[in-house]
Amino acid sequence: MRQAKHILVVDDDPYICELAELYLRQEMYTISTCQDGADALESFRQIPPDLVILDIMLPNYDGFQICREIRKISDIPVIMLTAKGDSFDKVLGLELGADDYIVKPFDPKELVARVKAVLRRAQPSGTEPQKVVAHPDLVVDLAEYKVKVRGRALDLTPKEIELLYFLATHTGRVFTREQLLGQIWGYEYTGDSRTVDVHINRLRQKLTSEKQHWDIKTVWGVGYKFEVTSGHEKH
Repeated sequence: MRQAKHILVVDDDPYICELAELYLRQEMYTISTCQDGADALESFRQIPPDLVILDIMLPNYDGFQICREIRKISDIPVIMLTAKGDSFDKVLGLELGADDYIVKPFDPKELVARVKAVLRRAQPSGTEPQKVVAHPDLVVDLAEYKVKVRGRALDLTPKEIELLYFLATHTGRVFTREQLLGQIWGYEYTGDSRTVDVHINRLRQKLTSEKQHWDIKTVWGVGYKFEVTSGHEKH
């Protein structure tokens, strides 16, 4: 099954990386960040992303060099970031194979919109991105808001499904209550973080008699994680 899209953000400004990560995670993307050109190339080779957001001015290798190297081995989408209004940078980036560019400073909502548009264009004709994650005996379909355990549909609320889907697409990763609030309820949500605890408890109650190979674990003092306890994750 298809997992959440993985985006690599490359910028030597930590604030830009944090801002991009903050807004893109709200859209259920998996994010990696690098602040150095050499690290970016190494990260790209180790875990190829679905899209790269690439600053031009970087230590060691600049964005043009990185884009050139990426195009030697991959046609995945690249969005260039530039602090300059110089059309030369834009034209050169596009000639090297970049799919789009954004001039800094930028509206993070525009960045999200550009990312969605570029990924949509990169999607094979006639297909739509699937929002489905599967583990042994478990299928969470976010597109249709359905959850099945061993083929049987469970009665879950939309937020319970969104929470389960998010955790299940990030197997083994620990999220704080605040992170889960931001991802599922939105960063503008003003409610109590105990909302997460309530939904986790309800999920556990509904899944208790069903779960076998996976579980939602509490990491004391930190938050929660989805863990596959036996068997292997299906892709």
